[in-house]
Amino acid sequence: DKKLWINQKPIVVYAERDPANIPWSSAGAEYIVESTGVFTTTEKAGAHLKGGAKKVVISAPSADAPMFVCGVNLDKYDPKLQVVSNASCTTNCLAPLAKVINDKFGIVEGLMTTVHATTATQKTV
Repeated sequence: DKKLWINQKPIVVYAERDPANIPWSSAGAEYIVESTGVFTTTEKAGAHLKGGAKKVVISAPSADAPMFVCGVNLDKYDPKLQVVSNASCTTNCLAPLAKVINDKFGIVEGLMTTVHATTATQKTV
């Protein structure tokens, strides 16, 4: 019945290749988190808007969507934007700490390493 039941509460589930075909408005969804790793540009993630979404947050870096990280540059967010990127998991871990250190002491240069599961665009070795 295209529903996932948790504690006797239904959650509508869609399996569409094209986000424009997902009827977000009829599901009552206004804010969509695009986390497939496939639709990472403003145009591609913006397809969710055609289904009735009001805002889309891309959970990955984007080539063209404005990028915001809480605690770093959220004050630059414009509510008129419909599609934004919340950067990457690495950026969300590193940027707030780097901002605090830079604001207090200054950072001349840095090096960081991250380890996480493979992604959709990463080849395994």
